[in-house]
Amino acid sequence: MPPPAPKVAFVTGCTGISGNAMVEYLIRQPKEKWSRIIVTSRSPVKRYWQDPRVEFVQIDFLASFDTILAKMWPICRDITHAYFTSYVHVDDFEKLRDLNVPLFENFLTAIDTVAGTSLQRVCLQTGGKHYGVHLGPRECPLHEGLPRYEDHGYNFYYGQEDFLFRLHAQRNWSWNVIRPNGIIGFTPGKNGMSEAITLALYMLVCKEIGETPKFPGNKFFYNCIDDQSYATSLADMSIWATTHEHTKNEAFNHTNGDTFMWRYFFPKIGQYFGIEIPEQTEWPVLGDKEKMANEFKMGDWAKDKKVVWEKVCNKYGGNKEAFDWGTWWFFDWSVGKAWPTLSSISKARKLGWNRYDDTFETWVETFRAFENGGILPPNHLLHAKTNHGEAVNGAINGARKILANGEDLEADTPPILAT
Repeated sequence: MPPPAPKVAFVTGCTGISGNAMVEYLIRQPKEKWSRIIVTSRSPVKRYWQDPRVEFVQIDFLASFDTILAKMWPICRDITHAYFTSYVHVDDFEKLRDLNVPLFENFLTAIDTVAGTSLQRVCLQTGGKHYGVHLGPRECPLHEGLPRYEDHGYNFYYGQEDFLFRLHAQRNWSWNVIRPNGIIGFTPGKNGMSEAITLALYMLVCKEIGETPKFPGNKFFYNCIDDQSYATSLADMSIWATTHEHTKNEAFNHTNGDTFMWRYFFPKIGQYFGIEIPEQTEWPVLGDKEKMANEFKMGDWAKDKKVVWEKVCNKYGGNKEAFDWGTWWFFDWSVGKAWPTLSSISKARKLGWNRYDDTFETWVETFRAFENGGILPPNHLLHAKTNHGEAVNGAINGARKILANGEDLEADTPPILAT
């Protein structure tokens, strides 16, 4: 029997956490399995994937349909597997539907039109809001068999799924829906929902000003069991689900496979950055099961802190603009709940998905990716003695001037940091 023909992937939202992880995952697969990897985003992308299989096309799926088709026709006609991770954010949840349902409808109609009979599988990524966890307590653990809640037409995940199901009923391709919970991962640019970069910024600024970081949620969630989704693991599940016959036309929850408690997890994050965080015992905000409740608002805290972040970057390295990547409002929501949001992944386990990730290790790997990308300062410098680091950096920067024939470098050139 001849080997199966290689597949061709189409990944939207490649600059986001999920899309970036999907591309990173696919380029590590052999070309005999994936011959081409076509990626898209609304804005231009600096090419940093060196794999020749990766082809970028800039597409705004909210543009006119003719414009979208014109972009896709030249390179998307042999797509076999399409992965939708795109998302347009506005703070008003009720308005998200007006943007994100048409976004998906245009994507799916376009790939269905252009790829035609080549298309085998479509994968839609949604999330825990499918179950209404943003509104209040739900049956827990969340599982794929739960009925939809009464959303009054506002949950855009339902609109996306309904369109997927309607078009699928008229076609030969199959579908999957993947529902992660709290995605942790790297992205080379600003992202609408990034807990990892937000908490890193908070920790590092607190350290610089001598402020002990406080958990911004409430007493209930501080002591609550939580779970999350590592973007690399999410990519693994997405590929697994879309490349097996027995998993077609199924929705799957995704988590790392473990659980954690912020009471112990938050101080461990502090330790990574060289900060000792004592157990929090005073709680003006206990948590309200009927609404979100936070000890303080991260967005309010961050209003005057960018200048401090710039000071951190001057001392240790990092991207000064990264402070604007902090999704403070999202972190407030993530830890402001007073009800559990655990998801069951039993369905995927029973059908053969067996990956496991330690959640704390996924945060560390994510921080290291931001460090390697020059976005966060190198971690070892944060643990070094200040006078030593300043002495070494002074020597290196002095050498730069000598190498530049005695001419000082441009004022906005970042200093070379000791490694």
